[in-house]
Amino acid sequence: MTTYTPSAATSNFINKNHLLFINGEAVSSISEQTIDVYNPATAEKITQIQAGGQEDVNRAVAVARKTFEDSDWSRALPSDRERLLWRLADLIEANSDELSEIESIDNGKSAAIAKAVDIRLAIDFLRYMAGFATKIEGSTVDVSVPFMPGSQFHGYTRREAVGVVGAIVAWNFPLLLACWKLGPALATGCTVVLKPAEDTPLTALRLAELVMEAGYPAGVLNVVTGYGHEAGAALSSHPDVDKLTFTGSTPVGKMIGKAAMDSMTRVTLELGGKSPTIVLEDADLNMAAQGAANAIFFNQGQVCCAGSRLYVHKKHFENVVADISDIANSITLGQGLDPSSQMGPLVSAKQFDRVNGYIEQGRKDGATITAGGNGLNGPGYFVKPTVMVDLEQNSKLIQEEIFGPVLVARPFDDIDEVIRAANDSEYGLGASIWSNNLSHVHRMIPRIKSGSVWVNCHTALDPALPFGGYKQSGLGREMGSAVIEHYTELKSVLINI
Repeated sequence: MTTYTPSAATSNFINKNHLLFINGEAVSSISEQTIDVYNPATAEKITQIQAGGQEDVNRAVAVARKTFEDSDWSRALPSDRERLLWRLADLIEANSDELSEIESIDNGKSAAIAKAVDIRLAIDFLRYMAGFATKIEGSTVDVSVPFMPGSQFHGYTRREAVGVVGAIVAWNFPLLLACWKLGPALATGCTVVLKPAEDTPLTALRLAELVMEAGYPAGVLNVVTGYGHEAGAALSSHPDVDKLTFTGSTPVGKMIGKAAMDSMTRVTLELGGKSPTIVLEDADLNMAAQGAANAIFFNQGQVCCAGSRLYVHKKHFENVVADISDIANSITLGQGLDPSSQMGPLVSAKQFDRVNGYIEQGRKDGATITAGGNGLNGPGYFVKPTVMVDLEQNSKLIQEEIFGPVLVARPFDDIDEVIRAANDSEYGLGASIWSNNLSHVHRMIPRIKSGSVWVNCHTALDPALPFGGYKQSGLGREMGSAVIEHYTELKSVLINI
């Protein structure tokens, strides 16, 4: 296999001694135990990180608490917080080549796509959030207080930073998800303990360095690397964390939610999905086929709102499936640093086995495979883009989140039928409708139970639009003005004048 050499800056960072980041300094974990980090394109070890545990989380939370309550950060003006977020966004932009290479080597995704999508969205989101630092506001309220006749009162509300935020992020978009948590936390004046996924921890550690370079006080951002069942569990159940924010699988999200409830910790969860892509009879079929392919094959299908269920009107079903299968067969698999690569590997051997297990289950259930259908025999964790038909609605492949480049397609007769099928899922994160009939589209949108509905596009995210799910796809929202509510507490004030 051809070896693609990263830049000197990327190599220097990856090869350094990676420690925890607490109170503005790189420090060893208490246990000094380590976790190996692998390049999923080669299955080779690239570096190691600290295996943080309960004691490391304790000291990170203690630092975050002290910084929130007693440091210059607690007294920073809203305009100061705005300027710092702009500086951080500028530094990410200035280091975007390095960050995209680190993300590619650590996660497997294309470096070019990481720069154009992950890094770009992170920059735009931080700049969007910077504007909210000076626009967090309450309201005045006319009150009556009927049991005190003759008295006059001044009533108002104010929003205050929630405090110490515990942020746990998934491995599919490591830097972007970290910025989704940091943006509103830093805009509102919170402090953060960030726990990145053990499979993809490197950009979080580089981000911590950039936060200090931007001029944030020590202790505003702390990064504890480690296993989810150790560091993640310790952070989820910590009584001095005021708010938890998690992006990841629904089963883990449920455990985090239960742990948070014991301390009545505020919690938001952005979880799994099984998003339908619906192609109506009047759709632009070329656009729909390309869009449906992008919806499932982008980022190797490792996207929480990937369009993994395809429903096509029976009139066009065979043609659309054939077109998507042709697209799948034309996709070039390769290392993320290879400029010709269109799809990288899955993130780990565990994920490789999981996705291949679902493909094999599809075969057992009688699926017809029209593209792909297997993984490659190493090195690396590559799975061919796969398209399946002839599976029933109750099939595991239609009901369960696969989190890989596997599409299952079914035909439908009418709109009522396809809406029932689209809603026949425990998830409700996203959905897309492909149609040139806006009357049909507008009637369908209120009937689809998902947090986002895209029309003639899929997974089109913008910092101004809230993102989150119905049902078991989560609680709360990322992005948009709605996210500010999750990082602030609302206080009512009543003054007898």
